Amino acid sequence: MIGLKSTLNVIDNSGALLIECVNVLKQKVNNGWGSVGDEIVCVVKRARPVSAATQASTTAIKVRRGDVRRAVIVRTKKSVRRPDGRFIRFDDNAAVLLNNKREMLGTRIGGVVSADLRMKGWGKIVSLAPKVV
Repeated sequence: MIGLKSTLNVIDNSGALLIECVNVLKQKVNNGWGSVGDEIVCVVKRARPVSAATQASTTAIKVRRGDVRRAVIVRTKKSVRRPDGRFIRFDDNAAVLLNNKREMLGTRIGGVVSADLRMKGWGKIVSLAPKVV
């Protein structure tokens, strides 16, 4: 259950560390709350520092503090019910940053993601994740 002003960890290598949700992009089914697989608009609250050496390289950090970006939720603390009756819950809220074409900004994912992403059309994120629960 991610809503306005919720903070999420970023688990890709785009350069952002912490983001804050400002809008949930989906049909008005759940009164503005987002869950795993939903797209959100967010503001980068904390990012990795950019040095002069890394700025010139091809793997330059793609985001800065204060940037407004889109992201997809990959983990939530609120438990989600699976079709077989099990409930799945994570220790934190996490997201992966996207560009305006709904493609990932980063090239790697550094953490566990929910298997529900595959059903919602985010197979690329699931394939790059080191572990899927």
